[in-house]
Amino acid sequence: MASRATWKGTLKLGFLSCPVALYTAVGEGDEIHFNMVNRRSGHRLRRLFVDSGTGKPVERDHQVKGYEVDTDRYVVLTEEEIEAAIPDSTKTIEIEAFVPRDQVDRVAIDRPYYLAPADAVGAEAFAVIRAACEKAGAVGIGRTVLFRRDRVVMLCPEGPGFLANLLHFEYEMRDEAQAFDDIPTIKIAGEMLDLAKHIIGQKKGKFEPDKFEDRYETALLELIRAKQRGETIKPPPAPKRGQVIDLLAALRESAGGAKAGRKTPAKSKTAAKSKRKAPAARTSRRKAS
Repeated sequence: MASRATWKGTLKLGFLSCPVALYTAVGEGDEIHFNMVNRRSGHRLRRLFVDSGTGKPVERDHQVKGYEVDTDRYVVLTEEEIEAAIPDSTKTIEIEAFVPRDQVDRVAIDRPYYLAPADAVGAEAFAVIRAACEKAGAVGIGRTVLFRRDRVVMLCPEGPGFLANLLHFEYEMRDEAQAFDDIPTIKIAGEMLDLAKHIIGQKKGKFEPDKFEDRYETALLELIRAKQRGETIKPPPAPKRGQVIDLLAALRESAGGAKAGRKTPAKSKTAAKSKRKAPAARTSRRKAS
């Protein structure tokens, strides 16, 4: 049974169009949510808006939205005025361009969805658009109004349908220089680089999402069940963290004391315990054309 569509509309390429449905590709799962509760009474708390000047609660009828233009100076907007500013939804995703996938900045890619034909009548037109996109080896860039906002959408052929990613606007993205400019240029070569490559080779494998567990959610669930059973909760001891003094020695120990190129290196106790994965480096950002 197919899941419920998040949005339904029309996919358009020139004079070719077909009805489509958008499905959520990533859900919240079984994420644990908390409510704020009064420790004494056990009652749930409710949010109360208070005037910062008078300290008195403000009734809902007197609550309006305001944009701060100066210290304690606001432009007040009514709900009707905000509603009028929302772009009209044409319920159409119109493909405006086809671009190479690698030209789309990875930082620009937002939440993923699946795009599929909404009915059998438009399935053939949908297949034509998808096949043309796949044959061109490109992704379609389109615009539409989704969830009360103007959106840019990237359509990438996926199976018999499309993977549709919403894209961030340029003003939302931050340049990598603000994080990377202070990183010193360090040349790594010789045994140190060979050992690092050897360690990576030992840990090569396939990406299997089902092997990764949300340890925080699991720990929270166990904590809640223990509290329900009336158990006394004791915080676990803080893990001991050793300080790396000799980087080359640490690499040798991580590689099992073997030199790069050795096929069956002996594993040391430290190597057996070391299962942390090195963070992947990100290449320079490229702007979407």
